[in-house]
Amino acid sequence: MADWTEKYRPSTLAEVRGNDKARDAFREWAETWDDHRDAVVLHGSPGVGKTSAAHALAEDKGWDVIELNASDQRTADVVERIAGEAAKTGTLTGGSGGRKLVVMDEADNLHGNVDRGGSAAITRLVKEATQPIVLIANEFYDMSNGLRNAAEDIEFRDVSKRSIVPVLRDICRREGIEYEDAALDAIAEQNSGDLRSAVNDLQALAEETELLTEDDVVMGDRDRSEGIFDFLDDAIKHLSAQEALEASYDVDETPDDLINWVEDNVPKDYHGEELATAYEFLSNADVWLGRVRATQNYSYWRYATDNITAGVAAARQNDHGGWTRYGAPSYWRKLGSSRSTREKRDYVARHIAETSGCSMSTARNEVLPFLSVMTHHCKNRELTVAMTAAYDLDAEHVSFITGSGETTNKVESIVEDAAELRSTEAVEHSGGAFEGATRDANDSPVEAGNSGVEDDGDENDTGGSDVLVDEDTNADEEAKSAEEDEDQSGLDEFF
Repeated sequence: MADWTEKYRPSTLAEVRGNDKARDAFREWAETWDDHRDAVVLHGSPGVGKTSAAHALAEDKGWDVIELNASDQRTADVVERIAGEAAKTGTLTGGSGGRKLVVMDEADNLHGNVDRGGSAAITRLVKEATQPIVLIANEFYDMSNGLRNAAEDIEFRDVSKRSIVPVLRDICRREGIEYEDAALDAIAEQNSGDLRSAVNDLQALAEETELLTEDDVVMGDRDRSEGIFDFLDDAIKHLSAQEALEASYDVDETPDDLINWVEDNVPKDYHGEELATAYEFLSNADVWLGRVRATQNYSYWRYATDNITAGVAAARQNDHGGWTRYGAPSYWRKLGSSRSTREKRDYVARHIAETSGCSMSTARNEVLPFLSVMTHHCKNRELTVAMTAAYDLDAEHVSFITGSGETTNKVESIVEDAAELRSTEAVEHSGGAFEGATRDANDSPVEAGNSGVEDDGDENDTGGSDVLVDEDTNADEEAKSAEEDEDQSGLDEFF
């Protein structure tokens, strides 16, 4: 049987249910795109119709769709080759030769990919594209600041029960399914605003019964989103290894997040040897998660989950009763408080990498620490100016590297001198454009001020010409030496 979520996907924006305000704003964005040429971010919970709305809009406008939605395809090369070509030229699919709608799903799932350039490439693409771009995200604020600021945003809210029920009723009519009204109400109620899950549940129940009743829905109900605190209490204190693993299936957390919850809270109940054993399992899980990040092979997640849940439960040696005050991972709070610092660090590292031809990792972990030590509090002012000019830094980032206050006169004067240094170097290096002006028609060097002046000496006397050749040769050698010294002086000034 065909998947009903695909079979009954809206074919026009008018059929998108439950988000009328967002739908109208999306239509207006498309109709006025030639005036503003901005990308748009559609964000909201899974299953509320964001991707469906994008495809429905393309259908309404007669635009071809170029979709890039796998997180392991978001390298800079792939973005530029696939989405970039479509967004800039609009000729990728041949066909109509009209507008192409570039749809990028999982726009909030770009962390950990900086060295491969995917996030930066998408941000550049959004700013430079000559075709409409739609970015789709579950969590708007998980996207980078640069990407959020470069696009408009439209929020899709959870679909209300009264909007889900008519969709289910229409599908039942088309599929010839007999049902009780209470059954459809129950399906809509238990899916908490997720229209896609409601349709999936309806299809699963319809395959098992001829008449869909409320009892069928209640019997088939599943706790798809057990609270994380309930899970921690059960897995850490009570459940066996197998039961803890099975309980994790109902928790709406990825292994990347689940390990942080367990790691922070297990010491509140485990002690001594059982805590050491639990941490050994968590260490194994972290190894598997590292392999996922390195290979983008998400099948390894299962091994991480085994260690996080079954492993930690198996480490329990004593009974742990009573109530424990569990809390959100401290790692998340630290990330939130250090986000501004990390953004500054990555900005500087990116400029170092682009200028020096090294990777972001090398710039961040090897070059940046040395620069910070050598320019500490701007004590080596000449070097600090040279660094600021070389990497085109502003006061905020000079302050980050040197540890000096951003608004101090010292940092501001360094930024001003660096800008002047860059201008001076640009003028000096432009001199080569006029080098040919000092050569005659035979491309022979001519001394300045002597062009066209006849030799007063005897025309049979070769001494004068010999001297001229020697002088010209010496002049060329001196000029070459001066150029080499000038190039080397720029390096010496910085290092």
